[in-house]
Amino acid sequence: MGGFAKERGRMVERHLKARDISDPKVLAAMGKVRREVFIPEQFRINAYADRPLPIGEGQTISQPYIVALMTQALELKGGETVLEIGAGSGYAAAILGKIADQVFTIERHQPLADLARKTLKAEGIKNVTVICGDGTKGLEKEAPFDAIVATAAGPKVPETLKKQLKISGRLVVPVGGAGYFQRLIKITRTAEDKFEQADLGGVSFVPLIGEEGY
Repeated sequence: MGGFAKERGRMVERHLKARDISDPKVLAAMGKVRREVFIPEQFRINAYADRPLPIGEGQTISQPYIVALMTQALELKGGETVLEIGAGSGYAAAILGKIADQVFTIERHQPLADLARKTLKAEGIKNVTVICGDGTKGLEKEAPFDAIVATAAGPKVPETLKKQLKISGRLVVPVGGAGYFQRLIKITRTAEDKFEQADLGGVSFVPLIGEEGY
């Protein structure tokens, strides 16, 4: 475990700064959160390789660059309330928690939700709430959100998530077929019934399962 701080710093320099990640808050968060503790022990040797890794239940932890890219696209300044769809092992939620004021993250697999909750607590991250349920329906009781991010790909942007954004809120979600190639879409709510859309490029995610997913 002792060598991971150096590996983490190298990851920030080589995989993030050397590409298009420039938000200082995102870079600082990526440099602080210990990715290795969110990964099964047998894969920890590859904790800071820029690639996804298995975490159980047929799910993966996203590659560091993609976590940073999606977080940067949310344009967090600090003080926000954020919703994440697809907690996985809790790594991306931990990154969000280093920047935002409050993070709610929904995971449909109970074992992963339990693991994420346990790891976040062990890491002293107290502003992330893990919920087991259908993330495609969002979290109406805590809405509206400053930002929403989905870490699984749906056939289209879930309308429920769009409606749970504040005016000027941002939603980042992979959209496309379940065959592991999609487009990363950013939605900004500009008025009660107006949304702007931007394409952030090609990505590969597991399918978003639920009422407004697959």
